[in-house]
Amino acid sequence: MKDFFTLDKQLCFAVYETAGEFTKLYTSALQPFGLTYPQYLVLLALWEKDGVTAKELGERLNLGTGTLTPMTSRMISNGWLRKERSKEDERKVYIFLEEKARKEKEVITQNVGEAIQACSIELEEYKELMELLGKLRFKLRSRVPR
Repeated sequence: MKDFFTLDKQLCFAVYETAGEFTKLYTSALQPFGLTYPQYLVLLALWEKDGVTAKELGERLNLGTGTLTPMTSRMISNGWLRKERSKEDERKVYIFLEEKARKEKEVITQNVGEAIQACSIELEEYKELMELLGKLRFKLRSRVPR
């Protein structure tokens, strides 16, 4: 049992290290577009469903307004997004893709896809990893607080 509490045996550390490697991989793939990994996640969410409220986008990405607002502001100033305040409820701000984001989607996703393929992750392995991570995420979210 004593060996279980070494750094190399900690699942949290393995996930942390893996997340760091993914960040490096995506940083390299996204650098030509001047995008960060979190900005890419914003684009992915909006490519799925454009014109969502800032609150909905934050919930989708699990990001608070303190992180999301400055990030989307930078993306607006770089021509990726635009914001529109609701005419019915001024408290709501909608976020939309700009033409640049729609136009660059194919080449961005191709760059990311090539970076992932360079890691030699087979399709079945990818599916298995996604399933296992989904189960782990569910268990972590549904734990009983102490």
